[in-house]
Amino acid sequence: MRKELPKMYQGKPKEFTNVQKVFSTFDRKDNRESVEPINDYYTIEQKIYNIFKSPTYIYKVDVVIITDNSKLEKRLVGKNKDNLITIDNEYIPIKSIKDIYLK
Repeated sequence: MRKELPKMYQGKPKEFTNVQKVFSTFDRKDNRESVEPINDYYTIEQKIYNIFKSPTYIYKVDVVIITDNSKLEKRLVGKNKDNLITIDNEYIPIKSIKDIYLK
């Protein structure tokens, strides 16, 4: 004859009260579509940062730089606060750069 075991640790489900409300501006629709995109200094800095921090960069990297006056194909080896440094020891001011991308 089998004995029925007691039903241990049975409990009623608890109601959780740790729900948080979060506001996000990522989904907000602005009227920015009608405004022309602005080539921001921050985006140029971010592009330069991404080039130097990429896994393919070890010592030098070939890039195309679009400045106020021209389109340059250069090999970069470094950067300081205000300039990009090429392998030919040329300094290109970051403020004059309109766009930069890998060659």
